[in-house]
Amino acid sequence: MKFTRKTGTLFLAAFALFTIQSCSDNLLDTDISASKYQLESVHLDSILTHTPEQQLGTEIFELSQKFPELIDYQFYYCYKTGLPKDTAFQANWFEFTHNPYYKRLSKRISEKFPNTAASKKIIEDGFKRIQVHLPKAKLPETIVFMNSFFSSSMYCTKNEIGVGLERYLGAKTDVIKELPGDVFYEWIKEAMEPQYLERDAICAWVLTHICEPGKDVNNIEAIIQWGKILYVTKAALPEQEEHILLRYNTADYEWALKNERNFWEYLVKQNMLFAKSETDQAAFLQEAPFTSGLPQKGPDRLGQFLGYRIVASYMEQYDVTLQQLLDKPYNEILSEYEIND
Repeated sequence: MKFTRKTGTLFLAAFALFTIQSCSDNLLDTDISASKYQLESVHLDSILTHTPEQQLGTEIFELSQKFPELIDYQFYYCYKTGLPKDTAFQANWFEFTHNPYYKRLSKRISEKFPNTAASKKIIEDGFKRIQVHLPKAKLPETIVFMNSFFSSSMYCTKNEIGVGLERYLGAKTDVIKELPGDVFYEWIKEAMEPQYLERDAICAWVLTHICEPGKDVNNIEAIIQWGKILYVTKAALPEQEEHILLRYNTADYEWALKNERNFWEYLVKQNMLFAKSETDQAAFLQEAPFTSGLPQKGPDRLGQFLGYRIVASYMEQYDVTLQQLLDKPYNEILSEYEIND
């Protein structure tokens, strides 16, 4: 049986019999030995922390020439010190860096990430795999490890990825636990774990430059588009555990697996699949303490989870390339989707 809008009820009945297998080993077993791609790496936080004060101005100026958007983002938006070229910058920078919390935060980053070579290597190899699958895809030139002062985990420019290292210190780290609870809720702090760093860097670039979320689309199209984003991320990191790929802890991932059919039933019974609703899509796809409309003991972003499950199963059953997957309209993925009776 194939799924269409008209057979939604039959699909729902058959869903209990459906099991999704792991992603195709052949597709994800990628040889990157011939790749000449190289990802440059800059540890900006280390530079700002360890460069002698009399040399720092020159160092920042040179970096601003090389990475103007990231440096402006770092100082103007994250640190709110103004830009290095501003007359008040030196005074603002001095005051900011002598803040006791900033000093302790910077120290924790230095302790946790004294060297980012291992992460850089994982991310670089991930983009090499994407290059093999998608030769025309735009890839980053530089990854900049920084302290965004909790402004963002990842910040993608045209050519760079900025990684906010402070968001990967671990929820139990003292400087994370001290964050104000009325701004950084516990579920936000709990997500600040180091095992997500490489996954986040690749996923952020994919959704920014390779497979952007759709606009003015119905709910199931948005869900499947996120499935494509996550599948490309999986292709980049084929050894990554599924729960980390989906940014879940083990318990949340198990809950999602056990309640996958319930989530699908909810979407079908509430006539949400083919509705166009930014509210619904925000509830299903965006970070939150849980997925709105569903039991609060369940995890957030169940729409991303379902999208990935649909796409991964489709790729297991059909002999298509990653590029063909990205080009395929969502309705074809659904209408051609085989369901076991």
